[in-house]
This record gives sequence, C-alpha cells and structure tokens, in this order.
Amino acid sequence: MEALREPLPATLRITGYKSHAKEILHCLKNKYFKELEDLEVDGQKVEVPQPLSWYPEELAWHTNLSRKILRKSPQLEKFHQFLVSETESGNISRQEAVSMIPPLLLNAHPHHKILDMCAAPGSKTTQLIEMLHADMSVPFPEGFVIANDVDNKRCYLLVHQAKRLSSPCIMVVNHDASSIPRLKIDVDGRKEILFYDRILCDVPCSGDGTMRKNIDVWKKWTTLNSLQLHGLQLRIATRGAEQLVEGGRMVYSTCSLNPIEDEAVIASLLEKSEGALELADVSSELPGLKWMPGIAHWKVMTKDGQWFSEWEEVPHSRHTQIRPTMFPPKDPEKLQAMHLERCLRILPHHQNTGGFFVAVLVKKSSMPWNKRPPKIQGEPVEPREPVRSSPAHPAEGAAVDPAAPESKAASGMDDTDATERSESAENSSSRKDGVCGPPPSKKMKLFGFKEDPFVFIPEDDPLFPPIQKFYALDPSFPKMNLLTRTTEGKKRQLYMVSKELRNVLVNNSERMKVINTGIKVWCRNNSGEEFDCAFRLAQEGIYTLYPFINSRIITVSIEDVKILLTQENPFFRKLSSETYSQAKDLAKGSIVLKYEPDPAKPDTLQCPIVLCGWRGKASIRTFVPKNERLHYLRMMGLEGLAEKKKEGTVVAQESADSSGLPEDEVSAEHGAEQATSAGASEDASADTSEDASADTSEDASADASSGPSGPAPREAALPR
Repeated sequence: MEALREPLPATLRITGYKSHAKEILHCLKNKYFKELEDLEVDGQKVEVPQPLSWYPEELAWHTNLSRKILRKSPQLEKFHQFLVSETESGNISRQEAVSMIPPLLLNAHPHHKILDMCAAPGSKTTQLIEMLHADMSVPFPEGFVIANDVDNKRCYLLVHQAKRLSSPCIMVVNHDASSIPRLKIDVDGRKEILFYDRILCDVPCSGDGTMRKNIDVWKKWTTLNSLQLHGLQLRIATRGAEQLVEGGRMVYSTCSLNPIEDEAVIASLLEKSEGALELADVSSELPGLKWMPGIAHWKVMTKDGQWFSEWEEVPHSRHTQIRPTMFPPKDPEKLQAMHLERCLRILPHHQNTGGFFVAVLVKKSSMPWNKRPPKIQGEPVEPREPVRSSPAHPAEGAAVDPAAPESKAASGMDDTDATERSESAENSSSRKDGVCGPPPSKKMKLFGFKEDPFVFIPEDDPLFPPIQKFYALDPSFPKMNLLTRTTEGKKRQLYMVSKELRNVLVNNSERMKVINTGIKVWCRNNSGEEFDCAFRLAQEGIYTLYPFINSRIITVSIEDVKILLTQENPFFRKLSSETYSQAKDLAKGSIVLKYEPDPAKPDTLQCPIVLCGWRGKASIRTFVPKNERLHYLRMMGLEGLAEKKKEGTVVAQESADSSGLPEDEVSAEHGAEQATSAGASEDASADTSEDASADTSEDASADASSGPSGPAPREAALPR
C-alpha cells in the first residue's frame, strides 16, 4: 500500500525493430543521460534513468523524473523535447513497465500469426509488430498481427500507434473480443479456418494495479467491479483459447491483483478445457524480473463486505452476482494439477512498478466442445458448440443454470444468444462453400466511421506497368498485394500488405470489420501525367519498397543528408560531386536517397537511412515528415539545426528555387507533414483518441484531405 501511494516512475521503451534502435540508445546514454548526471532542480539531485534489468538489450528505461520537473528546468527541457519528438516518430514508446511483460512472454517470431484481442491503446501491439520485424532485411515477414478492440474510437488510437512503425503486416479490426469471428484462409486452394500461433489476451479489468497513475481508482474501486467483469474476462479467454493452434501460446493478463479476475478465470478455463490447456512454467524467461507465484486459495467478497469461501455458502439471492467459477476448485488433486503457482503476480513494491497479473497458457489439443467430426470439404475443422455443453461445475449448484461463465448476470451483458446464433449459422452443414455469414446484426452495427473498402489492384491494371518501368521494380515485386481504398474514380494512394494479410482480407470481407491495414507506398502526383510516372514514393512505405527498387536511387554522403534535411530545395551544386553525377542524368520525378554507414568512421551515424525525394530542374528536395526529419538530425547530433529548421521552414520555402515539382504537390506534402506531427500525442494516451481518429481515419487522413480536391495549407509562396 505504501508503494501504491507513491507516484509511478516514468518508463520508456526504445522500439527495437528499426536498425535505428541501437543509435537511439547510444544517443540517449552518451548524450542526454550524461547531461543529467550532475543536475540539480530545486536543490534536488536529478536521478539518472536506469535500464529495466529484465528487459532485453537495455531497450527499456525508467526514471523518477515527473513531468512537472521535466518542464521546469531548461536542461531537462531539451530531454523532454527529445522524448516528445521521438515518441511522435515512433522511435520511443512511453509505456508502463509491467505492460511490456506480456508481449515478451508471448515469445513471438517473425512467422507467427498473432491475435491481440483487446489491443487499444496499442503499446503492446507495437511490441508485437517489432518482433515480426526482428530481421530488418526481410520486408515481408510471413507472420502478421491482427489487433482488435471493441471500442471504435479506441481503434483509431490503435491505428495511430501502429502506423508509427510502418509495417505491412498489421490489421486493425473492430469486434467484441468475446465473440470475435472465426476467420478463414485459403490454403492450397482449400478454405481452412485460421488458427493463431500466439494470442495476447489483455482483458478489460478493474485496474486496481494502476492506482499509481489512475488516481480515480482510489475513489471508485469496489469489489463489485471484479464480480461484474469476471464473466466477460472468462468468455474472452475462452474465445482466445478456441482460436489458438495446437502447440500455440496464449498470454492472459490484467492490471489487477484481484484473484476473481486472475486465478479464478485461469482455473475455470483450465477446468473446462479438460486438459486441452495447461499453464506454462515461464519462471526462467525474464531473468531479473521479481514476481510472486499465483495463489490457489481465495474468498469472494460482496460490495457490502460479506465474505464467502465456497459456492455453497452463497445465498440464492446473490446467485446472479456471484458465480461458481469465481471460487477455487475444491478437489485438491485437480487444484494441484492446475499449477496455479505458475501464474506471475507482479507487486508494486518489488521493483517500483504498477501491479500486474500474467498467465501463460499452452494448447495441447482441441477444446473438448470442438472435438467433433470435420465439416468443411473434408478438412479437419473445429466447429464451436455453445459453451453450455461443458458446465464448469457439473456437480455443484443444481438449482442454478450451470453455464456460469455465460450467464447474463455474471457479466452484466448477454452475449450467449448472439454467440450461439452466429455459431450455429457457422456450423450449419448447408453452407457448402464454407463461408459463414456476418455476425448477428446487433454486433455488426457500423457504429463510428463507415470505412472505405479495401480493393486489391487487378492483375492487368494499366496503372501498374508505368510504375514498374519507372522504378525498375524487381520481377519478384508482389504486385498482387497492392491495394487502394476506392472503388471508383482515380486511385490516389496505393497501399501494400503482406501476402498472408491479403489472404485474410480476401477471404473474410463479409465477416470482419476492418478499420485499417496496409502501408502507403505510392501517392499520385497532383499535376498528373506530365512526368514519366504518375505516382511518387511515400516515405511511410519506403523501407518496405526499397529492396524491390532498382533505379532512381541516389547514394548520398552524411554531409548530403544534413543539407537535404536542413534546406528546403538545395541546388545540385550544394551537394557532393558524387551525388550530382548520379542525379544529373535522371528524369524529373520521385527518387530514393540512400545513406550507407561507413564502419571505418564509428563517430558518424551507423544506421542506414532511406529517404524519399524529388529531383527537380536544378535541385533536390526530400519528402520526409517533420518528426522523422528531426529524428535523423538528432541522431547526427544536429538538434540546433533541427530547431532552426522549425522556425525557418516558411522562409526557406519562400526563397526555394524551382524544384520542378507541381505547386500543389509541395503544399500537399507540407500539409501532410504538419498533420503527421499534429496528430501524435506526447504519450499516446487514450485522451488523444479524438485527434488520433481524425489523424488516421482514411476519409479524414491528412494526405487525402490535402490532395487536389481538398484545400492545401498555404503558409508561404511555394516554388512554381
């Protein structure tokens, strides 16, 4: 309790999937943290941030600096700016220490199909995306992350978080996790059900472990919260277990220390799985992390302070509120076989964190109610029966409907009927094509924005050959994975997904509400076809696209990178002669600027950089969003220039030479850059969902609105 009364230390995670992570770490340790070493604010010595001992490769740090202190001192102001700006460009994530644990224990690899069931606001999802891209030289890992959230608004926050990592392997969907539809994929021409290798089940909870940052919990907490959530938590975990592949791993976590939401859910799930699931022993997986083992005995308390130690003691009048699944199993042998001690309870005073609960489950075989003869085209499929067929406590409480986890009162909401209806529709053998209808109408209400469709570009689309020729794309380029968000009219933006996500999208459009997927790789030039190619490269997707591009690449030196990022339209003569000789024979239009580090000069930037640019008549400009631009300058030790650049942008533009780029195009890009930075919040917390949704919904996205139809911001006279 004493620890819970202290404010929570700030923690930050360096996103590990960019080769830039090591550079950022180097910059943080050798520059910013060094400057904090002998600093005093209000006579108090500033504590230098420390790495979290259990997080791999020193990529997570914690500090006792409060936001108030960060803003107070001029020396800290610089550090604060650094944090804000790097968070915007997706290189640092402000994330609570304990919330970094579930993705680490999921132990995901680049070929895994991953489902994040309750994903918003998305810090764990970004960790999972990083794991997919462990090898940066592979533009399209085989695995993917499907991130789901029931709240439409929070889905946009999720999109905003995921977008910072520019991955073609993430899809954001909007469903109730407890009845998330079962998806089908095409395997060698046959429709098969998609089972996930890894599932993260970070369920809604009462949040009593978050008191150090959510002060409201002190006032609002009651034991009733847990009683109301238990049923929903158990349904979500059950739905996850059903969709897990045999041999797969599911992590169940809550930021609560209440056993009703923790061990009770796990014990019920294990009991009704009849041996299909077991708790994994992960005690050696995070060396350095302190935790307590899960508990095997607990009581249930009502709102007015009455305690019950077993279901039989509960009076009939309380049966709607308290359910048999909330109590520990009675049979000592059964209880012992569950190994509840393998759950991890993380307590606030052990390592100065929030409170947290994590359990890692492994699936040994199909869930008992799924062991029925295969239905679809002779393929082994697991149709789902209503959970009623497996009462959680068959011997107990005969007077009560034994389907405790599903009962209306247990969760305060009735999903059973809906789930059964949709499942029986799914199982009916008359559906010979193996396609299940959309979920019941009450689930599928299109609340929130109506999303634009996802349309894959047809094989013979005349749009593609000029692009292929202009950029000399490699024959291995997977053009069938290009998509657009419009069914009629000109295609303005081209997006790209991995082939595995394409498979999911194509086969499930009817049963899945997709909010966002794909990264933008090309945008149409507004002034149309006067250039050899109507589409220019987009910075967002350049790291994915670069391996396939064989022409229009200019290799630049570190000096060139400085000039290109600090001047608006530098003339060729300002760049090195090597750069000039590569640029002079290129036709006007979109180009790739590539910097390769020189290992012989360890003091210079040691990570490769790929930038999108435009070759004008006599100059080159870069198309890089502001926060990314600042990031690269900072990595080169040039914050000063970065700041000047901020003030001088308009002036630079007024004096810019004619870049040969259509005027709309420059202003549109300028607008997109500004919108990009405006939407990202300092710590991407839920309260930014408003501007996150404005920033990322396709209809309202910055680049769509600043296209030719929408008004482009005009701060300055732009080069003709």
